[in-house]
Amino acid sequence: MFNYTAPADLLKGRTILVTGAGRGIGAEAARTYAAHGATVLLLGKTEKHLNTVYDEIVAAGHPEPVIIPLDMEVASMQAYEELGAMIEEEFGYLDGLLNNASILGPRTLLDQLASEQFVKVMQINVNATFMITSAMLPLLRLSKDASVIFTSSSVGRKGRAYWGSYAVSKFATEGLMQVMADEMEGTSIRANSINPGGTRTDMRAHAYPGEDPLTRPTPADIMPLYLYLMGPDSKGVTGQAMDAQ
Repeated sequence: MFNYTAPADLLKGRTILVTGAGRGIGAEAARTYAAHGATVLLLGKTEKHLNTVYDEIVAAGHPEPVIIPLDMEVASMQAYEELGAMIEEEFGYLDGLLNNASILGPRTLLDQLASEQFVKVMQINVNATFMITSAMLPLLRLSKDASVIFTSSSVGRKGRAYWGSYAVSKFATEGLMQVMADEMEGTSIRANSINPGGTRTDMRAHAYPGEDPLTRPTPADIMPLYLYLMGPDSKGVTGQAMDAQ
């Protein structure tokens, strides 16, 4: 597990956008960022799940978050640009973006993978990630210390059989992170990727239905790296593909 202990006020005064914030790692990251002082923008497809995370953050006495219901499978570039305009009007700038939203897609042989299934995974995991990152860049440039975290996977660093569209999407995610990090070199924006590793989430359970989930760490267990890369202690760290465990 990545070894880092974050100060309680690590993210005080920061505004951070988390995609896929309704469940799993995204929800845990949102709660954790809020607990360390950030105002978190909760973006996700299912408003009910976002409301739950919102209520948990408010009940804990942390800065009030903002709910942003958005379906990344169908959202257009215009929708992301409008979101950027709303954030700028409300907050003036953005200090962090956690690109967490992803779908697994079918785990099957390539020649049994339907083209529409492949396209759907790429749309959410790659195209939407590119669009929202691109739309948020003007706001991130206004921050004195901005961090963008991309969510990767071990199969996005070395391909494995049956991981099809998911693996390909995560290879693309790594490439997007590397290009962005190189382009932002010397600016106030850094970009890195996190491979969460096998974690106790619904996605993991779907991928490994025979596995005992209790043998895997919880999303809370892997938060040290998410805090480190989002906070000022990682200033100057960019273009890195890191493992949470």
